[in-house]
Amino acid sequence: MRSQVTTLCYIEREDSYLMLHRVKKKNDLNENKWVGIGGHAEEGESPEDCLLREAMEETGLLLTSYRFRGLVTFVSDKWGTEYMCLYTADGFEGELTDCDEGCLEWVPKSEIPNLNLWTGDLIFFRLLEENAPFFSLKLRYEGDRLAEWQLNGKDMTGSLLPEGNT
Repeated sequence: MRSQVTTLCYIEREDSYLMLHRVKKKNDLNENKWVGIGGHAEEGESPEDCLLREAMEETGLLLTSYRFRGLVTFVSDKWGTEYMCLYTADGFEGELTDCDEGCLEWVPKSEIPNLNLWTGDLIFFRLLEENAPFFSLKLRYEGDRLAEWQLNGKDMTGSLLPEGNT
């Protein structure tokens, strides 16, 4: 059984994030979406162990400076529940390599809202941009539609989502 604990990391360089366009993996719930790097924790791994392993596997980069930004609880009527440890990283060593799950690309932060993202991702991108303190974000999806969201235990479903999204 796969772990319900995952990591997701956005590596920063100048005013860009390293994004993964998920176009190579079969039966991918993130098919054709733009996401950060990361994946499921293996038996005995801490979130940091998973973060460092996934970064190396997917990018060839060794993270040297990273920050745990929040816990995102994804609830989906299709895939169950996942607890995602969200990180940003601003230090790394090595050379970027090809990823077998998609295409890696440095994307200016200002262009991210124009990508094919999960709607809830725009919420945590806004929190990252605002340098919010550690947060707990719950995102409940019905299919691909964000049906409900909570921030730090408070229902925010009726609140406006980031610009251009519903």
